[in-house]
Amino acid sequence: MPTQPYSYITTITMNSNPGIERHPWEPFLPANAKILFLGSFPPPRKRWSMDFYYPNATNDFWKIMGFLFFGNERHFVTQNGKGFDIASIKNFLNEKGIALYDAATAVIRAKNNASDQFLQIVESTDIALLLSKIPHCTTIAVTGLKSAQAVLAPFGIATPEIGRYVELTYNQQKAVLYRMPSTSRAYPLALHKKAAYYKTLFEQAGIECP
Repeated sequence: MPTQPYSYITTITMNSNPGIERHPWEPFLPANAKILFLGSFPPPRKRWSMDFYYPNATNDFWKIMGFLFFGNERHFVTQNGKGFDIASIKNFLNEKGIALYDAATAVIRAKNNASDQFLQIVESTDIALLLSKIPHCTTIAVTGLKSAQAVLAPFGIATPEIGRYVELTYNQQKAVLYRMPSTSRAYPLALHKKAAYYKTLFEQAGIECP
């Protein structure tokens, strides 16, 4: 497989467009991480229920995690049902060795909404740099088509079907990249069916689901 350039950045000048939005958070990289999840980019702030990844209260990501690891899709949902318990989430991620970031570090929202369809990636994430900080991680999981396309663009590799993977090399560090079903509620697949894909992913990454 071809080797990823150390930093893949598109050619748009960052200061030339006032509509460019920078990523709001630092990568979440537990030292014991075995898997790195990459979404596309956080939704607009008005859709946040917490100041952390997958913050939209309607997104299925944390519900899938609750269902798989605790047998309850509402495990991480706050008592008022309007958000997620960020402290419990971080403890869970650190315990299981799950890292989080996104495929883009800067974007332009053509329609000022959360849709990936209208998201223009201005600057892509330096995946090689992320992996260098989590040396035990050999699995990347992209949670949607947009993130898959952004990560694979430098390699010239076609996007795999949902649930399938491709092999990549970043600065001599080998990894497999799985394309996962989007956790957006807009993606037309029931939560438990999405969870089945994620269960297989975790098992193949060496993270046991009860």
